[in-house]
Amino acid sequence: MTELASSATEHRGLTMALFGVFVLATLVITVWAGRQNRSAADFYAGGRGFTGFQNGLAISGDYMSAASFLGIAGAIALSGYDGFLYSIGFLVAWLVALLLIAEPLRNSGRFTMADVLAFRMRQRPVRTAAGVSTIVVSIFYLLAQMVGAGTLVTLLLGVSGDAARRWTVVAVGALMVVYVVIGGMKGTTWVQIVKAVLLIAGAGLMTVLVLAKYHFNPSELLGAAASASGKGEAFLEPGLKYGATNTSKLDFISLGIALVLGTAGLPHILVRFYTVPTAKAARKSVLWAIGIIGVFYLMTLALGFGAAALVGSKEIKAASASGNTAAPQLAEVLGGGAGTTGGAIMLAVISAVAFATILAVVAGLTLASSASFAHDIYANVIRRGRATEKEEVRSAKWAAVVIGAVAIVLSLYADKLNAAALVALAFAVAASANLPTLLYSLFWKRFTTAGAVSSVYAGLITSVVLVVFSPVVSGAKTSLFPDSDFHWFPLENPGLVSIPVGFLAGWIGTLLSRQQPDPAKYAELEVRSLTGLGAH
Repeated sequence: MTELASSATEHRGLTMALFGVFVLATLVITVWAGRQNRSAADFYAGGRGFTGFQNGLAISGDYMSAASFLGIAGAIALSGYDGFLYSIGFLVAWLVALLLIAEPLRNSGRFTMADVLAFRMRQRPVRTAAGVSTIVVSIFYLLAQMVGAGTLVTLLLGVSGDAARRWTVVAVGALMVVYVVIGGMKGTTWVQIVKAVLLIAGAGLMTVLVLAKYHFNPSELLGAAASASGKGEAFLEPGLKYGATNTSKLDFISLGIALVLGTAGLPHILVRFYTVPTAKAARKSVLWAIGIIGVFYLMTLALGFGAAALVGSKEIKAASASGNTAAPQLAEVLGGGAGTTGGAIMLAVISAVAFATILAVVAGLTLASSASFAHDIYANVIRRGRATEKEEVRSAKWAAVVIGAVAIVLSLYADKLNAAALVALAFAVAASANLPTLLYSLFWKRFTTAGAVSSVYAGLITSVVLVVFSPVVSGAKTSLFPDSDFHWFPLENPGLVSIPVGFLAGWIGTLLSRQQPDPAKYAELEVRSLTGLGAH
């Protein structure tokens, strides 16, 4: 950690210049896009004027977060095969989103997930539940990005101490609020497109450099990583992290289920389907996203195993116990090592790309959660549909400020957690609360308001309570509160329990409900979701 920090200190001018250029460029894009926002549709959905390719890039930019670039590289570098589970799960999850959610959601809703849920249900209880769930999931996801930002920037700029890290987190939070308040969906989308291009280019460059060191022979790379890890062949086999005990094996299953099912319930991904003009463009968006994200997650293999081989687990853990700095450390080694100009340039460039990743994702998350508050809770619950578009957008901007502040405060205590693990928790909450309700609403004729509300709250409360009383929060050296131990739930990810609870609660709530569903409303929703007739 000392070498990395001293190298960053020696070349701090270069580092700060790169950061400054990116932040300035994205702010210019945001201001330019913000001037084109003239309606709620512009602010929430970018005027629905993006092509399938543009939206696919933006989805990729939204999805390839700090967890993908920093967290997964660190997880693979420290846990080998078991760390690669995150890449597999994140990628496979897109098949669920493509086959079940993308087109029906775009056809049936207007701005938020709750538009679909409330179409044939009672508006106020369903929108309230969906709004609360969206905000909670977004805050979990925001924590991962803010943790990555704090770790990355304080290390890169050569500053130390809790105070410096906290001010870094506050600065990132302030920037994300600015992006959302000024630029809305248009500004956020263009920032995500730029970030996706930069991230693919940066990861691609590092992948080529890593493979070049091993004569473009993946087998040679894997062998070197296994030798340097100190774990031997076990580093390349399942079970290093999740196979020691029955509890860890269950945690492996829980994590896999959460990753595969979570994407289709993530609010900041779901709202992206509303930014395209047609259902065909929505399908193209997901196909482009799958291709781009698939290429990137293949490259995380080279980044993770390259970091294990060239940096070493001891050096990685010295800089960050959870491995969040593995990718920047690898970049420095590929550039020539600590203290060299080439190393400093690579470190600065890749860290700037990682910072771009964080800014783009936090902006998308903040926009999704603030839009849900404004459109669902404020306009349709508090104001009962009587709010003007101007009032609605203004409330969304204030909500962005408040949600940003909450995320900043919580992230100050989460710096010891791996970014990918934090995102996996958000996936578990999304799969428990949002996915069951969406699937039931779209495909079950008997589904009622009571079932929807039961499903959302049961999945949400179960997943959050299990996280609070899990080793993530207390009872371990890497917990939020390492000096306390009040955990009784043994798994780090609650998905194995909370996802079935969400589905079961929706089913039981519907069967016990006295409400009779309206067949005509379901028929209308079915036609709209399948054909796009009457959408928007």
